[in-house]
Amino acid sequence: MAFETAHHSAKSSAPTAATLGELRASGHVERDVRDEIRHNLLTALRAGDDPWEGIVGFESTVVPQLERALIAGHDVVLLGERGQGKTRLLRTLPNLLDEWTPVIAGSELDEHPYSPILPESIRRAAGLGDDLPIEWRHRSERYSEKLATPDTSVADLVGDIDPMKVAAGRSLGDPETIHFGLIPRAHRGLIVINELPDLAERIQVSMLNVMEERDIQVRGYNLRLPLDVLVLASANPEDYTNRGRIITPLKDRFGAEIRTHYPLELDDEIDVIEQEADLVATVPGFLIEILARFTRYLRDHPSIDQRSGVSARFSIAGAETVAAAALHRATVTGEEIAVARPIDLESVIEVLRGKVEFESGEEGRELEILEYLLRKATADAVRAGLGGIDMRPLVERLEGGDAVLTGDRIPAAQVLDALDDDAVTDLLDELAEQLEIDDAERASALEFALEGLYLARRIGKEPDERGRTVYHVEQPDDES
Repeated sequence: MAFETAHHSAKSSAPTAATLGELRASGHVERDVRDEIRHNLLTALRAGDDPWEGIVGFESTVVPQLERALIAGHDVVLLGERGQGKTRLLRTLPNLLDEWTPVIAGSELDEHPYSPILPESIRRAAGLGDDLPIEWRHRSERYSEKLATPDTSVADLVGDIDPMKVAAGRSLGDPETIHFGLIPRAHRGLIVINELPDLAERIQVSMLNVMEERDIQVRGYNLRLPLDVLVLASANPEDYTNRGRIITPLKDRFGAEIRTHYPLELDDEIDVIEQEADLVATVPGFLIEILARFTRYLRDHPSIDQRSGVSARFSIAGAETVAAAALHRATVTGEEIAVARPIDLESVIEVLRGKVEFESGEEGRELEILEYLLRKATADAVRAGLGGIDMRPLVERLEGGDAVLTGDRIPAAQVLDALDDDAVTDLLDELAEQLEIDDAERASALEFALEGLYLARRIGKEPDERGRTVYHVEQPDDES
């Protein structure tokens, strides 16, 4: 299966050479896959170009290790917890291949016209000479990916006898009766095996020849194909002891084992969310920051099963859920612009709690832990985003008996109208400037400030009889 890579620049036109003779006349030089990647990577590095488009947080850790492995020509296994971007990183590798490469027209394995390896292609090349027809393959077509599953067979990866070819009159002893699997079909390209330990051990054994001798053997036939393929894989470290393991001989054949990780810095976590989330409404930056902090707290909390990890997909899905809640509210209330507000963060816990694995013994406390960590993340974001701003105008209005009602069906205009005076307007102007938001996000900023005051215990917050949220200050009872 071929995938479009993360590189989205437009394809250039394919070269025009249509025969082997025209290809030779053009001065084309054959290079194997490793040479292609090494040459193109070194060229990009010399030019100061970034070949790792869309990869965030690995710049000083994973990427240098991967670059050294590719320059060395090594097969690579990426080892890391779920949601660390292993597959995303692997899918950028085709960008390092030549954009177009020639293949023998009609070849089952996309052989280079200079180096046919199948018996049929060798016969055609010998018979046609310089008239051998060629085609051109784009680099996006030279990437294959397989999710390892326990039911994957040797035939899937390497190949097996094709009964249709036998039925067509070829004998079982004819090596041309073979139907090739994914690995030989990746000849002159890249093959990625995701979750490699999920492959049964006997299936992993079938990969040993490919990894070391660079050839395959099928059903004991003497057909030995010198494959030009770079093998890459991903795995979760826990898989070595839980679901399965990479057998020692296969693990030894990978030239590089590289550990990935979750974003080390908060800014990288935020960048991942902003880059990957498909948002259907405006989500202010301070809400993205809360989700990033929330995710990082989950990864460090002792009640969360850290062997399972907390995927970057959690925060991405959280941002998408918050945006969906905002669009839902705008649709119901008739708001023209859908903007997420802090009240929408409640939906993250309700919808995504199943994406977090808790340690045994925490049964019944899951919701309590999630709510606590979300409050902690919000308080940190308030301190970081609103530090130095005087919130007294808000507190004084609430102390005077006003209250702010919010909820998943309360429009932004109603939130703003609750505290409509010059002092609060001036404060909102200051909030908008510090948070770098536009007018449509002012109600969200007001809620953010109110939530910060509540978490600092300067105002109160409680649900009303309809399940909405009220920010207020408890008024003293009149003396009798």
